[in-house]
Amino acid sequence: MTELNWPPGTRPQRPAKVPLSRPEIVRTALTIVRAEGIDAVSMRRVAAEFDTGPSSLYAHVRNKDELLALMFDEVCGEVEVPELDASRWKEQVKDLARAGHAAMLRYNDLARAALATIPTGPNALRISNAMFGMMLAGGIPPRISAWAMDRIFLYLTADAYEYSIWGPNSRPQSIEALGANVLAYFKQLPADVYPHVVKHADALVGGSNDERFNLGLELLVDGLDKYATPPP
Repeated sequence: MTELNWPPGTRPQRPAKVPLSRPEIVRTALTIVRAEGIDAVSMRRVAAEFDTGPSSLYAHVRNKDELLALMFDEVCGEVEVPELDASRWKEQVKDLARAGHAAMLRYNDLARAALATIPTGPNALRISNAMFGMMLAGGIPPRISAWAMDRIFLYLTADAYEYSIWGPNSRPQSIEALGANVLAYFKQLPADVYPHVVKHADALVGGSNDERFNLGLELLVDGLDKYATPPP
C-alpha cells in the first residue's frame, strides 16, 4: 500500500540526527567554544546542536564539568610529543610547552577549564609523562621536575586564558596595540616619583605576546640548570 502524503502540503525536510557518542559530543562542544567561548557551553546548548534534549547527553557525559575535562584532554591530543633526545632536553621542554600553549590559543578561553585542576586524561598524561621524562633525562631530580612541570603548565594555561579575554575577534597582535594609552599614561607620570617607569615606558609596554611568552618560558626552564645533577 502506498503511503499518502497526508495531510496535503509540503513537509519540512529534516536531516537525520547525528548519532550521539562521547567523541561527537566533545567535538561539538569544542566547536561552540571556538566560536563563542566556554560560557556558551552547556549540556542544553550542546544537546540542541544534535536536535535533542540534555538528558540524552547524560548517557555519555555525566555533567558539564566532565565535558570540560574531556574537551581539554581532546585538545591535548593535538599536541605532538617528540621522541626524547636527552642532549636537547631543555629545548624539547620549551617546544612541548609552546605546542601546548598554541593548542590552547586555538580554542578561545578553554584554558580556563585547565586552571585549578589536575589533568588526568590520557592525552594530558601523555604530555606530562613526556615532559617529566625530558627533565629527568637532564638530571633534574624527580621532585623538582614534578614541581617545575606544574609551574610550566600553569604558566602556559594562564597566559593562554589571559590572551583569550580579549575575545576571538579583538585579540591584540602585540602589547603595543593594546598599550598605546598605557604608554602615553606612563610617559606623563611625574618622573621624580616614578623615574624608572617614565624612563623605560617603552620597554614596559613593548614587545609582542610571543616574545613575552617565550621569555617567561626561558626563565622557567633555564632556571632548572641550578638543580641538575651530573649523570652517574
